[in-house]
Amino acid sequence: MIRDTLPARSSDASTLTRLTGQLDAAFDAPADFARLVREALSSAARDERLLAPAQREGDANGYTRHLLAADPRGRYAVAALVWAPGQASPVHAHRTWCGYAVVEGSLVETLFRWNPDENRAYAVREQAREAGAVSFAGAGRGAIHQLGNAAHARQRAISLHVYGVAGAHIATHVNDLVAV
Repeated sequence: MIRDTLPARSSDASTLTRLTGQLDAAFDAPADFARLVREALSSAARDERLLAPAQREGDANGYTRHLLAADPRGRYAVAALVWAPGQASPVHAHRTWCGYAVVEGSLVETLFRWNPDENRAYAVREQAREAGAVSFAGAGRGAIHQLGNAAHARQRAISLHVYGVAGAHIATHVNDLVAV
């Protein structure tokens, strides 16, 4: 279960303004788009003022997605995801480009390979993603993964995500759930 929250005021609006400004600039440099998005996420994730206390709150029933910002032109949405120990996303690809950075704690990312003949994905490797780790992927089943906080973790984890969708579509137009 995912719990979504509406945009709330961050502790320091200038941090979020800087992030959205960097994302806006990435659209003006298509050849460097992925690199610029990763750099923007990395910078924002290191800034402890990015999230207000309420945006660091999770839910015992499933990870929580706090919508932080939505581009007025519908090009992207920015969210903070809060993961309690043992919480994970479903296995999925993305219908759009996306990127994330680990803000706090540690996540485990399991990567999958798509087998079109069997119409399912197979796990190929698992890797720890510590605070500061940044990832970016294009749309499609070439980047299938599952992200979560290990069951044996002793603390929550928080990640900062940006998706190439309008804010109103963050819950419905991002993930492409796949069979494993």
